[in-house]
Amino acid sequence: MSVEINSFYDRISEARDRIKGVASQTPLVEAPALSKKFGRKVYLKLECYQPIRVFKIRGAYNKVSQVSASGVVAASSGNHGIAVAYSARRLGKRCTVVVPETAVQEKVSAIEELGAEVVKFGRFSSEREAKARELAKMQGEFVHPFDDPEVIAGQGTCGMEIVEQLEDFDSVVVPVGGGGLISGVTVAIKATKPSVRVFGVEPVGASKLGPSLKQGRRVAVDSPKSIADGLLPNSVGELPFRLIEGKVAGTFEVTDEEIVEAMRLLLHHAHVVAEPSGAAPLAALLAGKSAEMLGERAVFVISGGNVSLSLLRKLLGEV
Repeated sequence: MSVEINSFYDRISEARDRIKGVASQTPLVEAPALSKKFGRKVYLKLECYQPIRVFKIRGAYNKVSQVSASGVVAASSGNHGIAVAYSARRLGKRCTVVVPETAVQEKVSAIEELGAEVVKFGRFSSEREAKARELAKMQGEFVHPFDDPEVIAGQGTCGMEIVEQLEDFDSVVVPVGGGGLISGVTVAIKATKPSVRVFGVEPVGASKLGPSLKQGRRVAVDSPKSIADGLLPNSVGELPFRLIEGKVAGTFEVTDEEIVEAMRLLLHHAHVVAEPSGAAPLAALLAGKSAEMLGERAVFVISGGNVSLSLLRKLLGEV
């Protein structure tokens, strides 16, 4: 076990104390119908049951609670912005969130309802991050969505809970955007259960962790595309990659069609409403992708439930 994992595990422990009473300890449950369908124990870590329906509250509050400035600025496709706005509201700080011009309207509305100012700019994560950093020079501290040690530590509390909630499991499957969640979960899991395998899941049109691991360096995607808007950063963050490299067992690439099918399966068989990014881990079981790599007992981190109403209506019509 590396020194970096040990030191980061301590950060995660501190983050857990810091976010207590703000972020929820979310349920981890078996989905019997899905277990039967896929021939293995399927456990769901339901981050879609957080107060803002997404895991991002963990890292955002851990970070914002330590910011001395009176304002914070975030760049987000939606969920990180919601989490930072929620945290800022609780802590009495001003908040501005830069979102893509194509942002899901329900997420934009949620950010505004929490009292934050929304600025629409560009289409890609690199564009909105540059804009947010520019605004932060005047309005407060920039809160990175994934390449920040305190954000990663907060996300890692999800992994600590998994270890406490389930004694025996073989693997954990985590969606990958910028790598904040999978790096935090990997540290927490490997520090206490080194034999457990951690896998990442990425959309075919936005795969960067898999290629990065193969090449031993971070690889960027010029124009990432997917229905899973939360998984579209151009690249995995520098710090997340350092924490992940050599420690994750591998990645799966899933199509948008498989992600939608996974959303449908969660709704039909587990009565869980997941957004595309949140359902992506379960999509790894489709089309025979996982084979026996996941073992007999696999945990799937359902990272969020902020699905657009139009997509939810479509799914309800097809269930």
